[in-house]
Parts: sequence; C-alpha cells; structure tokens
Amino acid sequence: LHGTPNTGAPPEPLFGPAADLGIRWVSYDRPGYGGSTRRPGRDVASAAGDVGAIADTLGIDRFGVMGHSGGCPHALACDALLGQRVSGAVCVAALAPVDAEGLDWSAGMWPFGAAELHASMQGAAALERYFASNEWDPEQFTPADHAALEGEWSWLANVARLGTAGGPGGMIDDNIAYVGPWGFDLEQVRGPVLLVHGRQDRVAPSSHARWLVSRLRSAELWLSPDDGHISVLSSAAQALRWLKETFSGLPDGGTADTPRS
Repeated sequence: LHGTPNTGAPPEPLFGPAADLGIRWVSYDRPGYGGSTRRPGRDVASAAGDVGAIADTLGIDRFGVMGHSGGCPHALACDALLGQRVSGAVCVAALAPVDAEGLDWSAGMWPFGAAELHASMQGAAALERYFASNEWDPEQFTPADHAALEGEWSWLANVARLGTAGGPGGMIDDNIAYVGPWGFDLEQVRGPVLLVHGRQDRVAPSSHARWLVSRLRSAELWLSPDDGHISVLSSAAQALRWLKETFSGLPDGGTADTPRS
C-alpha cells in the first residue's frame, strides 16, 4: 500500500526479491491518485474494503500486506478488518495515530512535515492553502535518503511525482485521514506485524514505531540505526521473506544481521 503522495505502481526495486520468493504483487491507487476517483472524507479503514474487493475480484483468498510511510496505517487496517484473510503485515516507516496515548506525536518531525500535518487537522481548505503557499523541503530527507533516491530507489521519486499529476486531492484526503479517527482500533490488529524503521527518520520519527510495537498484539520492530524515511527501504527485501514466512505459517527466520530493536 503506497505512501503519500504516490501511486499504486508496485515497487520495481523489489520485483527481483519478490520473484525469488514466489510473491505476486497486487496494488492499487487510493482514491484521488492515478486513475482512481477522489473520495473526500474517506478514513484509513476504508482501504480494507478496497483491498478486500480487489482480492475478491482476483480470486485471492489469503494474502499478506505491505505498506510504506502513509501506506502503513492502511496496511494495519487490512490486518484489523479482514480477519484471517491477512497472513501478516509489513509496515515500513509507519505513523502512529495522532491521539496515541503517551506519544509526543510531532516530536522529531522535520518542521515542514509537522506543519503540513498540523494544517491537515484544520481541514481540507487549510491544507489546500498550505500546499499553495509552501514548497516541499528536501531537508526532511536525510543524506542517506537522498542517496537512496538517486540510486536503487530512484523509482520512488518518479512515481511520487505521478501521484500529484492530477492535483493534490489524494494527498489532501490522505493527510486528513491520518490525523483523524482511523476507523478501527489497534486492538483489532490480530495478525503478526513487522515494523521496519530508520532511527534517523525525520518524516515519521522512530518513536512512532516504538509506540506501535508496544501496543500491537503481535508485533516485531526492526530498527536500523543509520537509516531515514527512504533509505530504510534497503531492508524491504528481508521483510518480504518475513512476510512469506507468515503466509506459510513458519516462524520468523530473520538472519542474525537483520536490524532489530
């Protein structure tokens, strides 16, 4: 499940690892992105209905889910609301709910991102004004993030631009959904969850992942000390192996050099 802004194009850098594991990618554009019709007022939980309908159409009974950044709350929604159809969820650079008890939610966020999410709390009109009067700040990405975007993950920069080609509607609706009620409780997440996070993340601080792992019923955290919001995707291929093992019902077989909390 894609981040914000982005499209549902499956991640090309992971095609090889997925093929080696026999994993088939299925993805989609959330409402307001790509060719999907905008749906103002949607909440995070609505993604579970979309994913369930797509799986039904394709005749897929059971599957794992994977999200990056803004895709992570939507992946958790699938785990919570689709029951045993979801074997497990991988969340890379996840956000916690804005009302997370005991978490200083915006602490550690780069000012640009924190201001964007604060504007989201004021509603769509305020967020539209924010986007119209502010340019994206590249400093919210670390040097390691920029190196990843210039290297293996240059694909991500290209599809992110496509995510706003039709206007900011999808991004506005995503942001408002993140800072509002998600539409499900974390106690409903019963399947195994792997949180993969960079300690240097300036977009979704690692405190969010630590909070989530302390609240979810069956969660594990891989914390990479030198990675940021994008460079942490270097661990995604290992996370795919973890996801396949949840589908197969096998214990986690992560290697000794896998970054863990």
